[in-house]
Amino acid sequence: MARRTASDDGGPRPSTIRDVAKHAGVSVATVSRILSGTYPSAPATRAKVMRAVRELDYVANAHARGLAGASSSSVAIIVNSVISPHYAAVAQGVQTQAALEGRLCIVGTTGGDPERELATIRLMREEHADAVILVGNVVADDAYRERMGEYARALALAGSQLVLCGRPPLGPEVPAIVVEYDNTGGAYAVTSHLLSAGHQRILFLGRREGYSTPESRIAGYRAALAAYRVPHDPALEVDGTMERHEGHRMVRERLDAGPRDFTAIFAGNDLIAAGARQALRERGLRIPDDVSMVGFDDLPPAADIDLTTVHVPHEELGRTAVRLALERERGRAGAAEHVLLGTHIVVRDSVRPNIP
Repeated sequence: MARRTASDDGGPRPSTIRDVAKHAGVSVATVSRILSGTYPSAPATRAKVMRAVRELDYVANAHARGLAGASSSSVAIIVNSVISPHYAAVAQGVQTQAALEGRLCIVGTTGGDPERELATIRLMREEHADAVILVGNVVADDAYRERMGEYARALALAGSQLVLCGRPPLGPEVPAIVVEYDNTGGAYAVTSHLLSAGHQRILFLGRREGYSTPESRIAGYRAALAAYRVPHDPALEVDGTMERHEGHRMVRERLDAGPRDFTAIFAGNDLIAAGARQALRERGLRIPDDVSMVGFDDLPPAADIDLTTVHVPHEELGRTAVRLALERERGRAGAAEHVLLGTHIVVRDSVRPNIP
């Protein structure tokens, strides 16, 4: 419950920065620096100051009650799009955990534009969000790593936390939390599932050179081929983005190019699988009788099309991102900075043994 200090006439008066400093056991200068976001501070110190701000109902000025997070107590999630089932599921996890922690959840979208991402992060810094969670597939080149390093350091100076969710780590010198899931291991397992069923000509749909998510999935696919001593044929890897219409295009063009040279398909995600399934049906080919297929994500429409796929813990990704960020904000000793969540196969009815 918010409290006010007493004025000379016995009535309540607005709390001052000196009251906050005394309540938190720090100097006025420390409070000022933390609230302005212009000076680095220990997470434990910042947590004490922000707790005093809330308990004393301190308002930095009449213009903005929410300055320095005094009443915002929020976490922000920034995604490419809210239409994608993948991003929506992660955002739901962030929202659920934020609510349990008594924080508001702010959602921003970028459309994959780095400049828009930067502008959104700046806005969240100005709003003093307790954590800024970036989600999604990226081109992890030198420019990206430099940009992320700048984001992380700027947020740390403001007392906030940068969390990379489903993105690769940046190195120990960058103050960012990383929450990933095992893309490569999941791809290895589902490719092995096809290989165990006797499939050796496995068409991979959704190669996209330089992008972190498809590259890690194709790495698992290649590793499984090597483990089963099946020759790697680069011609079986098809370039495309992670969208339904791309799955339809890739299979249609493949079938147009000549006789079918594959017995199974590994779709880079379930949306690609849905589009590929449509293209096969248009040519009179059935799953799994004529072509076996697996996907990745275990999101709609996987269950609807009875697709064997890799389950990704999307909501747990979001929840873990919030938990780790707030643990660091509270100065909890031993708070994790890099977590890798597991994936597993969900077997449905889209794979049949390949009998020559």
